[in-house]
Amino acid sequence: MAGNTEPLSPRSRLAVTAGKAAAAVSRAAGRGSGSVIGGKVALKLDPDLLQRLAQHLDVVLVSATNGKTTTTRLIAEALRANGEVVSNALGANMPAGITSALAGGSSARYGVIEVDEKYLSGVAKDVTPKAIALLNLSRDQLDRAAETRMLAERWREGLSGQKAVIVANADDPLVVWAASSSPNVVWVAAGQEWKDDAWSCPACGGVMQRPGDDWFCAECGFRRPKPTWALSGDHVLDPHGSAWPIHLQLPGRANKANAATSAAVAAAFGVPPQVALERMYAVKAVAGRYDVVQYQGRDMRLLLAKNPAGWLETFSLIDPPPTPVILSVNARGADGTDTSWLWDVDYGRLAGHPICVIGDRKLDLAVRLEVAGVDFQVCQDPADAVRRCPPGRIETIANYTAFQDLRRAVGN
Repeated sequence: MAGNTEPLSPRSRLAVTAGKAAAAVSRAAGRGSGSVIGGKVALKLDPDLLQRLAQHLDVVLVSATNGKTTTTRLIAEALRANGEVVSNALGANMPAGITSALAGGSSARYGVIEVDEKYLSGVAKDVTPKAIALLNLSRDQLDRAAETRMLAERWREGLSGQKAVIVANADDPLVVWAASSSPNVVWVAAGQEWKDDAWSCPACGGVMQRPGDDWFCAECGFRRPKPTWALSGDHVLDPHGSAWPIHLQLPGRANKANAATSAAVAAAFGVPPQVALERMYAVKAVAGRYDVVQYQGRDMRLLLAKNPAGWLETFSLIDPPPTPVILSVNARGADGTDTSWLWDVDYGRLAGHPICVIGDRKLDLAVRLEVAGVDFQVCQDPADAVRRCPPGRIETIANYTAFQDLRRAVGN
């Protein structure tokens, strides 16, 4: 049970100390938070450290292509109603970053951990989670991540026989396929706006039928499970049919879906939906996402979109035309170096917005916008883009490293 733990061995304590020292050096050198290098050093000294650090915690793992950082934050806020939480709140979601986060949680009761999709099975094996939240699977970082069907298969194999409560999105066929190998699944009707990765049946390859909100495969009978939790407008419906209002400071339908999943996870730990949802209201921004900042005398809202599904959700958040929009795309290691995904995004939805394009791959993006028939200007940097934007609050949408560049440029 959480709270009952053997003290760390001398080797583990040395690994934690060395990891923290390496992280401090990295921060002092201006190379970021240091969580990844700190975790790598610690795991080099004690390969079993992640398992040892998690042994006293009730752990929740959160994995998905989109929304995992926000959902991790919402679950952490909800569980704080019952006790102290340690979490990798800044999104360092591979084993090294997770190890660094847990090293700071010796007195915590809960560990709420975001996990990169590729590493879910391995991390679950190490930390023996009490719950795992699975939100969605869609194409992302095609040069480093497996094709979505292969990822779903990897999840399915890794979760087979898993004792944790699996809280899974009933509206994503790939997630349902992955989760249905587990004996204890709580299904949440969280919705799925991006459907382009789920038109073929993950069980047999047949064509999926999608009447209304339902889905099924006519060839093998694989179909949407009956959810026990559901997002319904601005409310979460619990297993008893009670409707609980969602009051978030975070924008958009996708975040209401994240809140619905988070409420279901919190309930598995004994936190009632009303308490969980009230606590989620405290979240105004997540690692800079959704922040409104002042830059060169202008209000800028910072939005992150890393892949086609994320861009689709983000387009639904922005203020209508003629609100100016700055788009920024990089293709560095953390983003994935393959930018072919740009062609899967419906940039025609930005028609009517004055658009400025920046980032390492601004010319790739410019070609895509040209083909979409959308007016735009190519700019040198954020300062140049802001100067060229007409009056009004500016919406800025950037992928991962471009978002970090933007935050640094505007002093956020």
